[in-house]
Amino acid sequence: MITQIGLKNFTAFRDLAIDLSPKINVIIGENGTGKTHLLKVAYGLCMGYTLLKSISAAGKKAIEKALTAKLLRLFMPLDNKLGKLRHHGVSDNAQLDACFASDRKVVATFQAQSRTLTIQESANFEQYQAVPVFIPTKEVLSLVQGMNHEEHDQKTVDRIFDDSYIDLSGLLKRKGHDDPQTKIDLDPRFGSIVPKLVKLIGGRYYWEKGGFCFQRGSYKEKPDPERSKSKHAQVYQDSMVTRFIPTADPVYSSSMTAEGYKKIGILHRLLINGSLNPGTSGPLFWDEPESNMNPKLMKPLVQILLELSRNGQQIVLATHDYVLLKWFDLLMDKGKADHVRFHALYRDIESGDVRVESTNDYNLIRKSAISDAFAELYDEDVKRALG
Repeated sequence: MITQIGLKNFTAFRDLAIDLSPKINVIIGENGTGKTHLLKVAYGLCMGYTLLKSISAAGKKAIEKALTAKLLRLFMPLDNKLGKLRHHGVSDNAQLDACFASDRKVVATFQAQSRTLTIQESANFEQYQAVPVFIPTKEVLSLVQGMNHEEHDQKTVDRIFDDSYIDLSGLLKRKGHDDPQTKIDLDPRFGSIVPKLVKLIGGRYYWEKGGFCFQRGSYKEKPDPERSKSKHAQVYQDSMVTRFIPTADPVYSSSMTAEGYKKIGILHRLLINGSLNPGTSGPLFWDEPESNMNPKLMKPLVQILLELSRNGQQIVLATHDYVLLKWFDLLMDKGKADHVRFHALYRDIESGDVRVESTNDYNLIRKSAISDAFAELYDEDVKRALG
């Protein structure tokens, strides 16, 4: 769990610090205020153990080298130079810092000509083992086959896609350690969430012959084929299990299905293969989940994200969508210990620097371009209705 992120002289940010909720964080702001940059740098700093697990001696130099490589792959700056990530027009060093649960922390700096980050502080950073997940704006399911085909050119893939896409591709093709059906039967969290995701899009995506296919169907309860035949034994055991029941419809390539459906399919896949495991995995960073998704899907999607949060999953997402934003406000249930913190990024009129306004109450957000735009639209509609 990441509890705080601080950025100085980094990309769009002159000086910014955000305290993150352990549950759900919603980041809003106009284009160019750095929402995606904020998500990417937080994701990169959350990957301490993931970056270092293949290194035998995780010393300071190893951490610096691994974090530098990750930031360069996430941001892909001009000439692949770290100095290009420094805030334009400043002479001071850039600084990144993050605080995590259990008093873990990392602080890194770099200069205009730096080749690697310099770690100023790394309190138990290499021991942070909760692996984060980043879902970028564009869907990835239909891209996985091309990214992993035996004849693909990795250099070309690396030039087209940053690591947020490549990392997710690797997670999506994971088979996982457990049979998804068993997972649903044994863990009531998955028995609630996974069937809802499948119902939302009318089927599931699964890996076959090097690519993802879509199969229509739904999860239903049915008698356990492994249950005892003894009537006396059946009294003491649960005789029902949840199984995916496909329809007679043909199977489709993922490329033939709607992009909004594929984004739901990504979340489903990450849950059933264990890449996303509430209470164990690191934060879920999701950039514009509403992209190419029908507004009708927003309410059930928010309900599912709230359910994940209730089971221990920290979520940090960025959005431009008023419908998604408002459903978080309306569906949050304090009786179920829900907590949503809204972070509104905006540019200071005098300095032009990006600032943040954070609040636990949606109605207290003052710097919201989204709400302002919809209020203007409503006013214009009223004017036309009144002639």
